[in-house]
Amino acid sequence: QVQLVESGGGLVQAGGSLRLSCATSGRTFSSAAMGWFRQAPGKDREFIATIRRSGGSTDYADSVKGRFTISRDNAKSTVYLQMNSLKPEDTAVYYCAAATYYSSTYRSERRYDTWGQGTQVTVSS
Repeated sequence: QVQLVESGGGLVQAGGSLRLSCATSGRTFSSAAMGWFRQAPGKDREFIATIRRSGGSTDYADSVKGRFTISRDNAKSTVYLQMNSLKPEDTAVYYCAAATYYSSTYRSERRYDTWGQGTQVTVSS
């Protein structure tokens, strides 16, 4: 069974850093792209970052560009989200997702067909 398991969330002060991990199983890591999304209380889930399997190109939401970095370790079948200079508005549940099919863009959650359970990130001011 295909699974995505996130880890690395927690409580951090503003300006601090966290690294989220998304461990994959099955054939998920051969997906066309992997992405990170987040959902804050009372808000819709929003796109954060994505990385393509072919070529490893990345894309980021403007709100995190320059602060967050998505990467992948093929040997470990794991995707990471390095988060620096965290702000209180980054507080949310963070989700890892896999997109099976190729697309011109991976910013929409409709492109993704497998999701992890989420990990909480809380940034205190």
